[in-house]
Amino acid sequence: MAIKVQQIDSYRWRIPREGAMRTDGLVFASPAMMQDLRREQALEQVCNVATLPGIVGPSMAMPDIHWGYGFPIGGVAAFDAEHGIVSPGGVGYDINCGVRLLRSNLNAEEIRPHLDRLADALYRNIPTGVGSHHSDFKLSIAEEKRVLTKGAAWSVEQGFGDKNELDYIENHGTIAGANTEKVSERALERGRSQLGTLGSGNHFLEIQQVEEIYDEEAAAVLGLYPDQVTVSIHTGSRGLGYQVCDDYLKIMLKAARKYGITLPDRQLCCAPLQSDEARDYMAAMACAANYAFANRQMITSNVRETFEEVLGKGPADLRMATIYDVCHNIAKWEKHTISGQERKLCVHRKGATRAFPPGHKEIPVAYQSIGQPVLIPGDMGRYSYVLTGTAGAYEETFGSSCHGAGRVLSRHAAKKAARGRDIVGELAKQGVVVRAAGRATLAEEMPEAYKDVADVVQVVEQAGLGRIVARLKPMAVVKG
Repeated sequence: MAIKVQQIDSYRWRIPREGAMRTDGLVFASPAMMQDLRREQALEQVCNVATLPGIVGPSMAMPDIHWGYGFPIGGVAAFDAEHGIVSPGGVGYDINCGVRLLRSNLNAEEIRPHLDRLADALYRNIPTGVGSHHSDFKLSIAEEKRVLTKGAAWSVEQGFGDKNELDYIENHGTIAGANTEKVSERALERGRSQLGTLGSGNHFLEIQQVEEIYDEEAAAVLGLYPDQVTVSIHTGSRGLGYQVCDDYLKIMLKAARKYGITLPDRQLCCAPLQSDEARDYMAAMACAANYAFANRQMITSNVRETFEEVLGKGPADLRMATIYDVCHNIAKWEKHTISGQERKLCVHRKGATRAFPPGHKEIPVAYQSIGQPVLIPGDMGRYSYVLTGTAGAYEETFGSSCHGAGRVLSRHAAKKAARGRDIVGELAKQGVVVRAAGRATLAEEMPEAYKDVADVVQVVEQAGLGRIVARLKPMAVVKG
């Protein structure tokens, strides 16, 4: 399918509405990125999303766009509460996969001699890999259901962190409307022993150094300064979230037929937001999202304990605090002003980050002057970025930004390109210590498999969707 693309400006591209499309497509990308995108299926997915009932505004894609299940990864679309739909393919299998960033009172030179020991201890204390489970921590059914309704607050109640930390998590670490009765027994079974685990694929735990500050005022508000040690945690809802998605894809395929919704791609199966099927999915999705929040909260506590153990320092010396925690894969009820009228919308962000502006009531009081922190991880060999949300993003993209670098090589292609190479050795020469569950993961996740995240965040800033605050350089990486 040849996709017509019209350049609006240096960073915006319009896909005009045609055929079954109900609205235009809008892609944020540089000319070089667009040249590559024209050869991929992701633009076709932007068009497919534009055909779904009740879509409000354009079908959008952030500059980290690449092919995904149903929606492109990097896809954003909003649907009217009365006439729109919800689609599991617009959220993804890893519900509330997200990133948490911790700051510390440590500097890079102080911990450099201890990096190997820190990486070993983190790898030992936080289970990684496909199907990884926490051998010392298995929930009862009743306790697991409390996790699914309370989210990060449950972890805090169990001693994994402080109550004040909840203020620095999107939605305070709990998505409303969770109903455990809408989660299958199989999903519950898969989640019972995986809380506190990192998982596999692109999930990671990374010790970083603040390499550069671009916005001193915002950095001061966030507590960031040059050469400071930070820690990023990237993981989601594990097998439980995967199973919730898998279960509801089957339900939504039947629902689409039942409600007469024409699908250009069965992966976009969906149900009207006012239907029982949609309500059930939103309730189950909230459960999985809350599991992910609880998971990252628990890992945060384990990271703190590991640093204390290895460095022989107490909490007062480390001062390891959560800067922010963001969702990447979620569908959320939000109110936005459209043509001068406030409307209730279901905003799908699939591989995209909420980026609310200064003054928005849903961001922490401490950050009201600068906007919501937007955490953009790169690959394990280069750098990651901290941005803040803007009024421009709120007006144009329902307050959304990119979520990472975005793949340029499929997992298969990356494995092929990595044959005969020592990825661990190559990264060691760059000063990056790596621990991973297997060689295959390292091959799939090698730096060349991803776009240069600096190019991605440049598009975001130039398009007015975010302001760059700081660049973080990897020092040690624990991979699933």
